[in-house]
Formats: sequence, C-alpha cells, structure tokens
Amino acid sequence: MSTDRYVSPLSERYASKEMQYIFSQDMKFRTWRRLWIALAETEKELGLNITQEQIDELKAHKDDINYDVARERERQVRHDVMSHVYAYGVQCPKAKGIIHLGATSCYVGDNTDIIVMAEALKLVQKKLVNVIAELSKFADKYKDQPTLAFTHFQPAQPTTVGKRATLWTQEFMMDLEDLEYVLGSLKLLGSKGTTGTQASFLELFDGDQETIDKIDPMIAQKMGFKQCYPVSGQTYSRKVDTRVLNILAGIAASAHKMSNDIRLLQEVEEPFEKSQIGSSAMAYKRNPMRSERIASLSRYVMIDALNPAITSATQWFERTLDDSANKRLSIPEGFLAIDGILDLCLNVVDGLVVYPKVIEKHMMAELPFMATENIMMDAVKAGGDRQELHERIRELSMEAGRTVKVEGKDNNLLDLIAADPAFNLTIEELNKSMEPSRYVGRAKEQTTAFITKVVQPVLDEHKEMLGIKAEINV
Repeated sequence: MSTDRYVSPLSERYASKEMQYIFSQDMKFRTWRRLWIALAETEKELGLNITQEQIDELKAHKDDINYDVARERERQVRHDVMSHVYAYGVQCPKAKGIIHLGATSCYVGDNTDIIVMAEALKLVQKKLVNVIAELSKFADKYKDQPTLAFTHFQPAQPTTVGKRATLWTQEFMMDLEDLEYVLGSLKLLGSKGTTGTQASFLELFDGDQETIDKIDPMIAQKMGFKQCYPVSGQTYSRKVDTRVLNILAGIAASAHKMSNDIRLLQEVEEPFEKSQIGSSAMAYKRNPMRSERIASLSRYVMIDALNPAITSATQWFERTLDDSANKRLSIPEGFLAIDGILDLCLNVVDGLVVYPKVIEKHMMAELPFMATENIMMDAVKAGGDRQELHERIRELSMEAGRTVKVEGKDNNLLDLIAADPAFNLTIEELNKSMEPSRYVGRAKEQTTAFITKVVQPVLDEHKEMLGIKAEINV
C-alpha cells in the first residue's frame, strides 16, 4: 500500500471489496469492450461488412486490458476513449478498423455508467434486504419488552423495544421500494451518435430507417437490458444520476435516524468487542463508534446527492463536459459510502444488546406520571369527583416533579397520592398500577402484524439475497 499519497478512506476503511470492484478500472474497461463487441455484433447482424473472425478476435481480448498501451496513448492524444480504442486495436489487428464504428465516446462512457450503477444498486439492494431481515428478527424478539417512548425527547407513553425497531424497519422498507422502482426503470443510452440523432448510422446503413430502429434494442438485449432511452442528446439525461443518488440519500437518512436513536438511548447498545477501546483517556467508556460512523457517512451521502441534481440542472443543450469530473467523484463515492453504511447497519443490528434492567429503571422513574390517568379512574370508581381529582393530581405531579428535578430524589408521586384522602387509595393498590405492560397499548400486536403482513412477504420475495454477513474493516 502506498503511504506517500492520499488514499480515499471510502476504499481503505469503509466500502466492501464487492462495491470497490464495481467501480474499478477493470469493471469499467471490460464493460467498454463488451459494448464494442455488442455494437460490432449488432452491425454485423444488420448487414455491415464485419466478419465473425473479427468478432472472435474482439472476444478473445475482452478482459485482458493492455493498460500500459492505453495510458501511453492517452498522454499523446488526451482522449481516454480513443486511447482505449487504439489499445484494443493493438491487441486485435484484424478487428481494429471496425471498433467503435458509428459510435461516439458516450456510447461506451454513458452506457457503462448505467451498467455500473445498475450493478451497484443490486448490491445495495441485497444489503438493504438483509438489514431489514435482521431488524425484523430484533423487533420480533423484543416485541413485548416495554420501554419508554419519547416525544420531544421527553418521556412519553411507553412503547416496546420491538415496536420502536419497526419504525426503523419501515423506513428501510420505503427505501427498498424506491430502489427497486428506480432500478427497474434504468435503461441504456444505446448508440445515438454525437447529438442523439443517429446521423452516423444513416450513413452506415444508407438511410435504412427500419434497420436503424433495430440497433438500440439489439444492443440493450445483448447487454442485459430491456430497452434504451427513446431519445437523448449525446448523453443520457443526467436526471438519471439524480434519481439514483436520491435513493442512496434516502437510505442514508434512514440509517442516520436509526443510529441516532441507538446513540441516544444507552439502554440498547451496539456490539462492543472484548478488546475494543472506547477512549484513549477514559478507559471505562463504551463509545458507540459504529453508530457514530453511520451518522457521519450518512451526512456525507445526503449532501453528495446535491451533486448530480446541480449537474443535471446545468447541462447545456445536447452535451457539455462539465458533468464528467463531478460524476467521476459523486457517483462512485456515494455508492462506496452507502455500502459502508449498510455494512455497519448489518453489524450493529446483528449484535444489538438490550439491557432490560436499565430499561426497567428508566421506566419506573417515569411510570407514576404516566399512570395518573389510570389512577384517577380508579379513584373515581372509589367515589371521587373526576374534575377535583384531575386538579389534585396535577398539583401532586408538579410537586413530585420538583422532588425529582430540584432535589434529585426518587419519584414520590405514588406516596403523595396515597397520603391524599381525596383519592382513597392505598400504596399497595397504587403499586398494582405500576406494571409497564399495561401502558404499551397495541405495540406488541402492531409489531407482530407488521412483521408477518408487511416485512415477511418482502423477505420471501428476496429470499435468495438473504444470509450475508457484514465485515467492517476498523
């Protein structure tokens, strides 16, 4: 590994080998060669003077890229596509004259970008499905574990640990739905020439419109796509990049939300390894490093989504090249980052630790306040006046709140109520109302219904994707 130059942490620390390969030079230039073969085969099948011997020669060298020749040529001509056309021709002297016939640079560049994004989305899809699967297991396991819910980050009516996990799961389910829509809508650019009019093919095929109409569908089929975009300038619409990166930003937002909740709770903890160090100074600490990293990378992806949106908005007419440098950065790095995020999510969810005693302690400190409505109803049944009791319980709640917040003592609301003759309830009777499961509503039932009716059908549909385990580098 080189230590004397900048190396992206996305590849060194965060992204998987699979995602790194998708955006590698090998993937890119091998795809260029597959596209040149598809074009030559299509032109041959439609009647141009191209031989099978030439096609076979191209296929024989589709994977062994002669990078040294291409790099040296690019230093001379300052054009990446023509440098690789030249390098391919060096290896394929018989086919040299028909490589890239009728095409423009975007034929290989843009079609490859679409192919690469499609492959990257498939990997994201697989990891997202596994995050959903792990979260649903966690939700089911803890569906009836009462815990404090929070509104405005203040303790509110209890929920369950599992029900809270369904909220995270549902957002990832929305992301999966969006991803699959966009993935299913991706089309190739095809081969439409310098301004999208296919003028070069009019010349090649002597103005035969019917034959020219077959070119794009045949190329799409050979490259594993259903169709090409019906119209274009020289490039595919950069709005495609915007749609793709917005999917990544949506996943990042969901991951950020989940990681924030975990970091704030401190009663549900991410895995912490036996030899892991939490702090260089405070040896006792168990910092939520993985969740913090999810949040950090997620912010990067959400902001990165602005790049293709601005690029799409500022394209001039049929083609301008001020998209190129931006695309080379924003799209690969967005995917590398979301890949790292999903690996972290898988690692965290798979190893989440729940501390029921901590949850119970937090719950019991707040539950007397939340039980006041039930207590008031019991007091009414014992002969009390509802309106008078409401005012009295409000006053006692304020007094108990001061005891907790000002004096730092335990919540004494039940003692105050038991001592007030207006309620006519003993401390034993009041303590019976302190069972947390009485206050979680339909959290358990909602969790079960969500998993069985919403999540499980999706997991069944994607069962061939299940079972991957994430490895995080550091």
